[in-house]
Amino acid sequence: MSPSPVSFRRRILAGGALLSAAALTASLAGGPAVADVESPPVAVADGLIDTADLNALGLPQAENAETVTIFSPGDDDLKFNHGTVLTSFQGRLYAQWQSSERDEDAPETIVRYSVSDEHGENWSDPIDLTAPRTDGYTSNGGWWTDGETLIAYLNVWPSALSPRGGYTLYVSSTDGVTWSDPAPVTDTQGQPVLGIIEQDVKALDSGRILTAFHVQPGLQVKPYYTDDPLGVSGWTQGEFENQPYLPDEMSRELEPSWYTQEDGDVVMTFRDQGGSSMFKLAAVSEDDGETWSESVVTNIPDSRTKQSAGNLPDGTAYLAGSLTGTKTRHPLVLVLSADGETFTEGVVLRDSADLQPLRYTGKSKNLGYSYQKSFVWGEHLYVSYGTNKEDVEYTRVPLGDISLREVPAQIERPDATGGGREIAVQWSSSGAGDSPITRYVVEAESRSGVIVTTTVSGDDVDAVLTGLRPGRYRVAVTAVNAFGEGETSPWSPWVTVTGKRD
Repeated sequence: MSPSPVSFRRRILAGGALLSAAALTASLAGGPAVADVESPPVAVADGLIDTADLNALGLPQAENAETVTIFSPGDDDLKFNHGTVLTSFQGRLYAQWQSSERDEDAPETIVRYSVSDEHGENWSDPIDLTAPRTDGYTSNGGWWTDGETLIAYLNVWPSALSPRGGYTLYVSSTDGVTWSDPAPVTDTQGQPVLGIIEQDVKALDSGRILTAFHVQPGLQVKPYYTDDPLGVSGWTQGEFENQPYLPDEMSRELEPSWYTQEDGDVVMTFRDQGGSSMFKLAAVSEDDGETWSESVVTNIPDSRTKQSAGNLPDGTAYLAGSLTGTKTRHPLVLVLSADGETFTEGVVLRDSADLQPLRYTGKSKNLGYSYQKSFVWGEHLYVSYGTNKEDVEYTRVPLGDISLREVPAQIERPDATGGGREIAVQWSSSGAGDSPITRYVVEAESRSGVIVTTTVSGDDVDAVLTGLRPGRYRVAVTAVNAFGEGETSPWSPWVTVTGKRD
């Protein structure tokens, strides 16, 4: 991994012990610490998060982080804006959120979106995706795309439904401008899914789409998956037993996100709505979301809000949120893990001192970077949120600054020998990085710019490029492991392919 401009803090779990929420609370209070019966699948390294530091939680600033305001309301605009979710479609960035006059989940709440053609730097005026309902309200459910069609999920909350809950609709577009009529998101039987979709709709390596719905009665969170590439049908509820909290009204686990560990297991992290602690819950699936362990308390501080987890292209697991251990939703931080088991490093994306003032009052409006969601686009990780439930914003950070899993080192200049219609190439093996080298890509370039490539096993340190036209060539080699390609070697000296029989 190339050196990062961020001076990360790395600490190791003392003795590898993981403490329960009760144990951590007791420990902080000076009492005895008692270990959990079930070991949590994920933890933050001891001392990584300093909850006494109200400005930055003890983490260094991400020096290359950039923050962009997508929409900031004026006196004549809708002043409650929340739940910002980003995606990319046909080379453009799309932002989606819910809006109302001043209060959270007000009857006039609608879903809006904005578009950027300029790499997220400048944005269109907000566009209404829904209109106010007379029988309840609509909040945003996030995005999905198969590359050809853009799906916008819409969460409908009927005012007459008791206990409070809802269902999910979707609209689709092939150009990001013209949208279909709303239709229900359906299960394997073609029946509507009677639940509120979580905004973390992502694909596993297998292509299966995974998220969660808060299903009726009330809001009982359940993992759901589908193999429908469009993500609008075939949704199946994973086997997951909720912890008791408010029967037929709300589960203890709420508003989850997920990422994969190095071995392919899926970890789903939850807001702990009903526990006595302020730590996140987590559960694991070993079969692409079909069955899940029971959720257990971790040592990751919670703030009773949404979070966003995921994996970077090299496999690094991350968790974005306000890990304060209180209901305070600032600062906004990012913690990172090479194996998905222990988060050992972290940065602050926006500290508390960077928080702008609240300009307009309203029901459930409070200071903070609320309801974070994230996705990778290009060379950056984008983390979006509603600042003070008022301003629609995101912060992005270069992937090179936060990737923990190393690709292979650069190979030294290879040796090349030209022949009649071939080139023989030899090189010295490079450092493998954080995973064994799986293959080498050998590339020959002619004077005219023609490229010829071949691939050999990671156990080989030589190759022969055959069937070449006569001319002058130079050769380079790239090592590849499970986490990606290393830097390509310098070019070899030019060699000649004569075209004559040797």
